[in-house]
Amino acid sequence: MYYLSFTWNPSEGIDLGFYTIQYYSLMFVIAFLVGWFIMKSIYKREGETMQKLDSLFIYMVLAILIGARLGHVIFYQPELFKEDFFSVFLPFSFKGGIHFTGFRGLASHGAAIGIIIAMFLYNKKILKKPILWIFDRVIIPVAIGGVFVRFGNFMNSEIVGKPTGTDYGVIFANNNETFPRHPAQLYEAAGYIIVFLILWYVYWKTDKRKYLGYIFGLFLILLWMVRFIAEFFKKSQEGFADGGNALLSTGQWLSIPFIILGIYLLVTASKRKIE
Repeated sequence: MYYLSFTWNPSEGIDLGFYTIQYYSLMFVIAFLVGWFIMKSIYKREGETMQKLDSLFIYMVLAILIGARLGHVIFYQPELFKEDFFSVFLPFSFKGGIHFTGFRGLASHGAAIGIIIAMFLYNKKILKKPILWIFDRVIIPVAIGGVFVRFGNFMNSEIVGKPTGTDYGVIFANNNETFPRHPAQLYEAAGYIIVFLILWYVYWKTDKRKYLGYIFGLFLILLWMVRFIAEFFKKSQEGFADGGNALLSTGQWLSIPFIILGIYLLVTASKRKIE
């Protein structure tokens, strides 16, 4: 009997009778909508037009979905390029017939790279400001978006934690398990909430937004440190660096470059003050 655990056995989604809304897909939609409203308040403060915001929204949606999907396949499931190529780009599996899979198999590291590339294109074609100006602002909704994505993982009983070995934890009944694991998804989501609150405070209550790269650098350090720590509690996702004798997980190795870049941006931000 596990007295300090609870059994998690949710349905696949919200059944409308004619269609089931997958929880993970729903969380992505909520994340994008919340992000849009946050950026709307930021653009209003900065005197930017809503037309530019609408374009930003399109760039962000495409960057996150494409980047996250390619990141997952490249870092964690490269065999899909040979075994089920079209499933890399579509929410369907074509192996043994056509099956709708939804937005599953997405990597935050890939999403981060996708966002960086998309913001360079968006800034060059539409915004036309110093590139760090948009990075300092767009990462605020990105941080809160991570909360919804990880909650979606929890609803799907995926990216689970390691067994706790104690009475404490969550029993993921959907995975046919009878022992408690760390709710690593919720740990990570809680960390992202803290990151979001810190970034929100720095942007609205201090003058750090005038130092290009300061908020972006802070974001990189905080968010990827949360990811780095959360990896200690996660079950291995079988990436390129995962294994029984691995010093760090794939997720941790991929987090280190972002943290180093964040430190550099934070340290040098004082040289990039704007009026």
